[in-house]
Amino acid sequence: MAKIKHIAIASQEPDKTAEFFKDVFDLQEVGKVENANASGYYLSDGNVNLAILNFRSEVVAGAEFGTGYAGIHHIGFQVDDAEDTESRLRGKDSEPRDDINKAMRSSMGSGHGGRNVETKYAGPEGIMIDISQDGWVGTDGG
Repeated sequence: MAKIKHIAIASQEPDKTAEFFKDVFDLQEVGKVENANASGYYLSDGNVNLAILNFRSEVVAGAEFGTGYAGIHHIGFQVDDAEDTESRLRGKDSEPRDDINKAMRSSMGSGHGGRNVETKYAGPEGIMIDISQDGWVGTDGG
């Protein structure tokens, strides 16, 4: 069974937004993002990775959002078999977001032990979905 392990929030003020979640909900900072695509933080409760991201790249932000967007951006599922899940996604007309996936891989950087490298898909009603077989930094499955 797939498990929700990642939620990304696009933020225009990632420092302030991350501090809010750390102070109010005692989330732990488990990583930082600083590259051409985005800046921000990875926070975790030990089960779910919450990314607070200020997108710098219009491509990575996605045409439907853009870099000026603030709010929930995408949701990520850790899956047992990425290949099988991709097949199931395609069977529901959910195609990979090749525009974003290509741009992300061009400057993922390091510092997260190979984690947080996922594949994005177009879900129903424009919902953006990530899948990862390896999980996200700071989660109990990753």
